[in-house]
Amino acid sequence: MAEAVPEPVRTVRVRYFAAAAEAAGREEEHVTVEATAGALRAWLSERYGPAMEQVLDAGSLLVDGTVTRDPARPLRSQIDVLPPFAGG
Repeated sequence: MAEAVPEPVRTVRVRYFAAAAEAAGREEEHVTVEATAGALRAWLSERYGPAMEQVLDAGSLLVDGTVTRDPARPLRSQIDVLPPFAGG
C-alpha cells in the first residue's frame, strides 16, 4: 500500500474580514501551512479557537478570487476568510 504524500507546504497571505478579523485579532497575516484549504481551516481553528471555528463553519474561503468550501482545494498566494453575509 502506498504511503500518502503530504501536500507541499506553502506560505500564503491570509486576509480576514468582519467577524473573521475580530476572531483573529488582525486584518491579515502570512501563514505557512500544507497547501490545501482544509489544512488552512484546521490551522486557523487551532490557532484562534471557537470564535474562528464559528466563522469558518458559516462563512467561506476565497482562494485567489474563487469561493471554496472544498478542503482539498489547493491554496495559491492569497486567501480571504469571509464571514457569512446577510442577504437583502
